[in-house]
Amino acid sequence: MYEINRRQAMVAVGAFLALAACSSDGGSGGKKNGDDFAVNRDGAMADYGVGTQFKATAPVSFSILYNNHPFYPIKDDWLFWSELKKRTNVTLQPNVVPLSDYENKRSLLIGAGDAPMIIPKTYPGQETPFVASGAVLPVSDYLDLMPNFKEKVAKWNLQPDLDTLRQADGRFYVLPGLHEDYWVDYTMAVRADVLDKLGLEIPQTWDDVHTVLKAIKEEHPDSYPFSDRWGTVSTPGGALMNYLGTGYGAPWGWGYTNGVMWDPTAQKFAYVGAMDQFKQALQFLNTLVKEKLLDPESFTQQDDQAIQKLVSGKSFVISTNAQTLVNEYRPPLKKADPKARLIKIPVPIGPLGPIKAGSNTTRLENGVMISKKARDSKNFVAMMQFIDWLWYSDEGQVFAKWGVEGTTYTKDASGKFQLAKDVDFVGLNPGAPKHLQKDFGFSNGVFAYGGSTELLQSTFSDEEIEFQKTMNARKALPVAPPHPLTDEEREQASLYETPLKDHVSQNMLNFILGKRSFDEWDAYVKELEAKNVSSYMNLVNGAYERYKKEHG
Repeated sequence: MYEINRRQAMVAVGAFLALAACSSDGGSGGKKNGDDFAVNRDGAMADYGVGTQFKATAPVSFSILYNNHPFYPIKDDWLFWSELKKRTNVTLQPNVVPLSDYENKRSLLIGAGDAPMIIPKTYPGQETPFVASGAVLPVSDYLDLMPNFKEKVAKWNLQPDLDTLRQADGRFYVLPGLHEDYWVDYTMAVRADVLDKLGLEIPQTWDDVHTVLKAIKEEHPDSYPFSDRWGTVSTPGGALMNYLGTGYGAPWGWGYTNGVMWDPTAQKFAYVGAMDQFKQALQFLNTLVKEKLLDPESFTQQDDQAIQKLVSGKSFVISTNAQTLVNEYRPPLKKADPKARLIKIPVPIGPLGPIKAGSNTTRLENGVMISKKARDSKNFVAMMQFIDWLWYSDEGQVFAKWGVEGTTYTKDASGKFQLAKDVDFVGLNPGAPKHLQKDFGFSNGVFAYGGSTELLQSTFSDEEIEFQKTMNARKALPVAPPHPLTDEEREQASLYETPLKDHVSQNMLNFILGKRSFDEWDAYVKELEAKNVSSYMNLVNGAYERYKKEHG
């Protein structure tokens, strides 16, 4: 679950910063809790608030679009369903869609007016196509019904992040998952046993990475020390171009975010593919390729190919996240070489210094859209209270993630969560006969995301917690300001974005692989001009200036 979630998150979180702010409480002057909902309060609690267990005053049911993950396919007898009904008096009616077809099916259902009331697993930016038609609710109008959501936005100072979701009308249309802090997961995995043998330290900077790769190459001349995964023809080097590019101030790959980057010095947005920082990142990778330290196939090869090279000893470095390291790399590598020791290293530091997040990154994750038909339901207020409790209250988040105390987990004297001895999850109880997701339905990506750092890390290994401590000690750049496009501007921008992205991705590969000389960089930038990069940036910066004028 987590590999797919985080991969999507890198592409999608902030994927549409075409947004704007309205008020400090997250509202936009729309409907409020009270008499506006006099006919929509069946089942709602009169005294619902932060710290209150939501329980509908009468049995209610809500339809929900359900993203069915093949690792833990949906089961009717999950404890999640029965315990949820027991605690909340709510029965969910899932419209089950395979993970592989979720986004397409979601679009078709919304477009046809057949979407369920609750539409989860929607990343910021994915709601934008449904705004103009009014098919989904402007959820910012209804935040007074959601005390837990509002409390976390205030407590964690998430208003600047939340404001990036606003559309040109000043409202936002998705309730995002809320994180207390930035969650950095993707980085490099390195063979620590090889470093030890060569007397090398764990690399701290990208220059150190270069040095380490050269030393490994000298010891293993027939290898490409670094052979990577998670790249496609359309998105070459998906993970690598994001976490390396972020350190240079020019993320690409999964960090594409419509190709724009906030330049705090110039106080305007710039197009990443034309930035000098982007050129510098490509020059670094080109050096690795020229010196045969980086496998030229890294940017587009199948994941299985990259993993096989690592397992067979043909490579020693690969991109990773926490779960991939434990589930996909270590078991086959250990079987092939019992002495092998693969570790996840802190993201190497680039020219921007020790940062954990660039300005295009927010602390928002996938969230929930609400179908417009839900507004007319007699149970609308109860539904909003239910969503607020399950996705945003401390109690609801613990329930969704860990399950039922005494059955799926316990707590020690210090309050630390511990899985029940007969339950496994992410390798915490290897060999246990039951699985938290497969057998009980908890830690389900439809319901469990966001939350406090303590809750997020409650399923982390000691090794991963140390990694997070290192990354959280670094600074985050301020969130880029909103720049909401109107419907007409968004339509025009979409005509520019795809040809520009395709041209950058193609030439990025050519520069990295040495098929195009950096002497032609100026000519390449002129090619972007011919593909309307200036017109595109005029749209984006014009939207930013308009927002700044209207909202200060």
